[in-house]
Amino acid sequence: MIGARASGLTHVFEPKEAVAACAQLTRAHSSTFYLGSRFFPARERSAVSVIYAVCRSGDDAVDEAPSPEVGRRRLLVWQEGIERAYAGEPQPGAFLEVGLHWVLQHYEVPRSAFDELYLGLESDLDNRPFHTMDELMLYCRRVAGVVGLLIAPIAGYRGGEATLQCALALGQAMQLTNILRDVGEDLAMGRLYLPLELMDKHGVTRASLEAGVVSDRYIALLEELAERTCALYREGWQGIPKLNGVAAAAVGVAALNYEGILNKLRQNGYDNLTKRAYLRPVERLALIPKAVYGICSAP
Repeated sequence: MIGARASGLTHVFEPKEAVAACAQLTRAHSSTFYLGSRFFPARERSAVSVIYAVCRSGDDAVDEAPSPEVGRRRLLVWQEGIERAYAGEPQPGAFLEVGLHWVLQHYEVPRSAFDELYLGLESDLDNRPFHTMDELMLYCRRVAGVVGLLIAPIAGYRGGEATLQCALALGQAMQLTNILRDVGEDLAMGRLYLPLELMDKHGVTRASLEAGVVSDRYIALLEELAERTCALYREGWQGIPKLNGVAAAAVGVAALNYEGILNKLRQNGYDNLTKRAYLRPVERLALIPKAVYGICSAP
């Protein structure tokens, strides 16, 4: 089950308590997402916190597994918990299942998005390199782009499928930002998400990255990926004003925070092998009026 307490006696979660536990998990694991969620009205804020917590649980099932075999078993348990929530039969001792069931009683969150997320998380267990940009973009869609599809029904939106495509692009941009930020940390865990075709194009080898060499060739590779990421942010921003009410500000703040991380990486000379690009709390807060102005001035 997802979100159960490990104890001799299973605690039974009431929906309100389960949602609070999800909010606590969200705050502990993602300051950017949590800051953005504060702009939602109370019920929507609770719902998006549950969605984040469920997605995070699946990610942890993979990242914290001691072996791929254990990871697959944990991921299957995670998927089964989601199935129970959608079937209206959550395990009472699993706060994520109870919380997700509560969300589904109020919002039409697409099950297909969780199915795509499962495929993306499962691919992490294989630890196979991406050969092409298309493979990388599919991965980014599955592990992050679909989060936009999960949140859009909660936020409310206009513009139909075009707005959902913008949400997908924004999620992909955020995931690419994470990948660009974490190359050094991922290498330390034996992972590399940079497409092999792009590394070959720029003459960059895995050995040079593991040696911590930030060469001109490597900077050119990262700049090409950064430009692709910026284009996705521009596409994503076209959909943000289509979200209802303060939801637009909430997503806008999160988007600017991720864009800020990309800008920090550039300021660090693209050294993502020995440094971590991040925003200080005061820098995060300074982005709030910029997000609001950008949304209010949109056509």
